[in-house]
Amino acid sequence: MKRILMLGAGFMQGVAIRCAQARGWEVVAVDGNSDAVCAKLANRFENIDLKDRDGLASFALKLKETSGLDGVFTAATDFSASVAWVAKKCGLPGHSFESACNASDKVRMRGCFERAGVPSPSFLGITELNRSRVLELMQVKGLSFPLVVKPADNMGARGCRKVLSAVELSPAIIDAIGYSRTGTAIIEEFMDGPEFSLEALVYDGEIHMTGCADRHIFFPPYFIEMGHTIPTSFSDEDTQALYEVFRKGIRALGLSWGVAKGDIKMTKKGPMIGEIAGRLSGGYMSGWTFPYSSGINLTDAALGLAVGERPANLENVNQMISAERAWISIPGKIDSVSGYEKARSIPFIRDVFPRSKPNDEVRFPVNNVEKCGNCIAVAPSRKESIDSAEEACRVIVLRLAVPHPETDAFLASGLDRTKVFPPDAFNVPGDWDAAGFSHPEGFLSDILVPSSLISSLDLVCDWQGRTLRAALMQACEIEAGLLSILSSRDSAILQRYWEGLLRGGIQGIIYLYDKNSK
Repeated sequence: MKRILMLGAGFMQGVAIRCAQARGWEVVAVDGNSDAVCAKLANRFENIDLKDRDGLASFALKLKETSGLDGVFTAATDFSASVAWVAKKCGLPGHSFESACNASDKVRMRGCFERAGVPSPSFLGITELNRSRVLELMQVKGLSFPLVVKPADNMGARGCRKVLSAVELSPAIIDAIGYSRTGTAIIEEFMDGPEFSLEALVYDGEIHMTGCADRHIFFPPYFIEMGHTIPTSFSDEDTQALYEVFRKGIRALGLSWGVAKGDIKMTKKGPMIGEIAGRLSGGYMSGWTFPYSSGINLTDAALGLAVGERPANLENVNQMISAERAWISIPGKIDSVSGYEKARSIPFIRDVFPRSKPNDEVRFPVNNVEKCGNCIAVAPSRKESIDSAEEACRVIVLRLAVPHPETDAFLASGLDRTKVFPPDAFNVPGDWDAAGFSHPEGFLSDILVPSSLISSLDLVCDWQGRTLRAALMQACEIEAGLLSILSSRDSAILQRYWEGLLRGGIQGIIYLYDKNSK
């Protein structure tokens, strides 16, 4: 029986733990969180910080001497360097420690790409030591706005944002440094164009391309992935161009034995690499949407690499489309959640994964770990898969507790068109006003709608893709008490509730109702 050391015992590592056990292996999991959700799933669990490379190596060596150890593995964490360190110390298969560090530190990564001539953005590493000279250093490097600022060593878009001017630069750098374990930020040329997630298996230098997904990024100046769709909708020619740049990047980093995950943009200059990591992807791609769409158990193949096996059975046996989408919230505290069972009953929905529950504090996301949950669909056609995943997210509604200062502040900020973030739920025409109300033909009950918005009812959509009409009807289905309020002839009341809907969507108008009812 083989034994594998799994770095991480969170939800995203659960797939790998189950997959290894299905092979008949014993899984020893380690995690700095003693309450990690999949800790009890492993055959054995140890509470060790994944940043403690020497502690991990010491534990692994003892494990190897006493019980045997055949491989070390992680998925969807940013600790591939820890994996490589342990593998090196124990004489196990894996990427070299040097290459794993290249794939973990974005400053080193960009340097590797630059020296190898791999298409990627111009960049500059920033710490507290040179932060005061950043504009001077940018001029030397030939960098100009717009830029992207991010931590040199984190994942999930934490501390990452687009910067348009020198005024925005300093706070963005401070934020990025705060998210960096090494206190390093990287500023780089902004790449404009659609983005893709790619994965590959690397066996003794042989690169086997597996999947390519379209990423759907929203809410500037941040980069929030509201989902992905696999396989990509782009042409074979474009996909092959993405793969070729990915191969060059893998080789430039020196990744030679394990998994490689890439984020690549298709720009006017052609494909350019955002980053490459030496691990399986997070965001539900490697463990869910890729195997759903292709029939290939990528996690199983990656585990095989970790114990020295050549990848096999990488031919697609399915011809399905898998779409993953997220649902989000305005700031506040969750009181209750509705819609889970309805979401699960939608045709083609395979999974509904809540990430937030009642009593959790939530915020409008500024990174990819602040979303509230995800739905995954699998269907024969792209439209069916996407429509199902998006509809499932739309039926899930987080009702917020009242009163809450952050919700109040969000709604009170009003429909200020000069602000960039957070955006209003509905981007209505600039000439909207509440000067007059009318009852549109065919509308439910006696609800009064601002006359200037009637033409927009079926045209503008919120963050989840609900039209203004659909959002209003859904809010009234959830809270029937809104019907009488929205039929009121009091223009001040109507204006307040309509502003709550336009600013905060379903959550905003129901929050106002709950607060006023109390």
